[in-house]
Amino acid sequence: MNFLLDKLLEFTHLFLIFFNLFGWISKKTRTLHLITILSTLFCWFIIGIWYGLGYCPLTDYHWKVKQEIGETNLPSSYIKYILDDLFNEDFSTNFITYLTVISTFGSLFISLFLTFKKGHKVPK
Repeated sequence: MNFLLDKLLEFTHLFLIFFNLFGWISKKTRTLHLITILSTLFCWFIIGIWYGLGYCPLTDYHWKVKQEIGETNLPSSYIKYILDDLFNEDFSTNFITYLTVISTFGSLFISLFLTFKKGHKVPK
């Protein structure tokens, strides 16, 4: 059962990452994109005050499932985990952190600009 849960969490994680990066592209998803990216940043910087900067409850739960199925030495970042596996490389944690923060804030600023630019109506 944990194997299936792990695969579901993999899909959810990847979907959320791609949506946080590119959800601003469609006018129909911009409001939802703002909600998800601001929620992500809330977890990283507000909840992260208590659990560690960059805290992600999805990663926290996912790592518990992975540990149940026997995975060890999991990094603190899901993005590092995926990129290390994808490129068969051990990327620097600092590099992944910078890449993640710059990409996330870049996506947020594009989304804010497109959502609130003059003459644009926010969908209800």
